[in-house]
Amino acid sequence: MKFKIRLENTQDAEEFVTAAAKCGGDVDLHSGVVYIDGKSLLGVLAMGIKRDMDVYVADHIEPSFKNAVKKFVVA
Repeated sequence: MKFKIRLENTQDAEEFVTAAAKCGGDVDLHSGVVYIDGKSLLGVLAMGIKRDMDVYVADHIEPSFKNAVKKFVVA
């Protein structure tokens, strides 16, 4: 499953990483040519906030993760 998110500040990044860390599968972020682990706060912050990023997760990922990050989803 792939969807696009936008994190506006460090609190958003922290909330996203916390939700990703609680889910049972891999969470990968992609922007440009860079791929990072979505469970790494340092990686997410290094990628940059206030930019659109693609999130890649397995289709069987827990609904709680999807619900926790839906406020960051952009069209």
